[in-house]
Amino acid sequence: MSRLKTETTPLMLGRKRTFWRTFGRDLRENHWLYIMCLPAIATLLVFCYLPMFGLIIAFQKMDYKVGIFGSPLVGLDNFKFLFSSSDAWVITRNTVAYNIVFIILGMTCSVLFALMISEMTNKLFTKTMQTIIMMPHFLSWAVVAIIVYAFLAPTYGFVTNYVKNFGIERINFYMNPSFWPPFLVSLNLWKGIGYSSVVYLAVITGISREFYEAAMIDGATKWQQAKYITIPHLRAMVSIMLIMSIGGIFRGDFGLFFLVPMDSGPLYPVTQIIDTYIYRGLTQLQNPNMTAAAGMYQSIVGFILVLISNAIVNKIDPDYGMF
Repeated sequence: MSRLKTETTPLMLGRKRTFWRTFGRDLRENHWLYIMCLPAIATLLVFCYLPMFGLIIAFQKMDYKVGIFGSPLVGLDNFKFLFSSSDAWVITRNTVAYNIVFIILGMTCSVLFALMISEMTNKLFTKTMQTIIMMPHFLSWAVVAIIVYAFLAPTYGFVTNYVKNFGIERINFYMNPSFWPPFLVSLNLWKGIGYSSVVYLAVITGISREFYEAAMIDGATKWQQAKYITIPHLRAMVSIMLIMSIGGIFRGDFGLFFLVPMDSGPLYPVTQIIDTYIYRGLTQLQNPNMTAAAGMYQSIVGFILVLISNAIVNKIDPDYGMF
């Protein structure tokens, strides 16, 4: 064991010297690039890493008189309280179920739309379609919520009044939980498909046209070109996007699930997710300890899922893993 240690130590020291020598040379040659990175690094430290010290709240019983550093530690009691309640199952079920549907439908529709755009020959029509499909991405959920309310408002909504003209009784959509799951999925798809398709379209435009010309000479149809040329080139990007999406499977879009349903109480069983639960816990229940425990649970599980999904992708094909 000692001989092995003495044999590997010089090698390790040599690697360290090589690393620092290379890093020093790169720092001298590209020092302006490193200086340009400093604001982004500082922002990352201030807004992403420094707040992580607040995770101690998840293990405390908060006493506002003495603050975070003076509050007593209670171990895992906040986690026990969270998981012993029915809320843990509801928010986890809703968050994961919605995200699985979002990932499957969003990725499928984005790839199909990118394929469709890439096959269009009229440049004006192509740019028009891209603009139309991209516009919803730049609308905030607050604006979308107002538009949705204008259509679904119980008394003066366009849809409710239109239905009334046919002699059908008015529907109070904000009291009807069964309406919202498919509606929220449709809204998410409508708002996100344009942005996601741009990523895949960028990959498609980078594929050499020689592949398609050779396929056309061999008599390949459009479907065969997409199946054997385009889709295989998209595998790397699909893998990366899938890993990133799985990492966020325990995070929900706060605006979609809080603003669009107008925080309606009867809709909580189908719109309550981890993010809205944390917000309501802070604003309504005044319980920072349990909400911190829920946020920590959300982050840890998301991190573990990223590692697992990346390991699975590396097992299938190491070329398509993120790390």
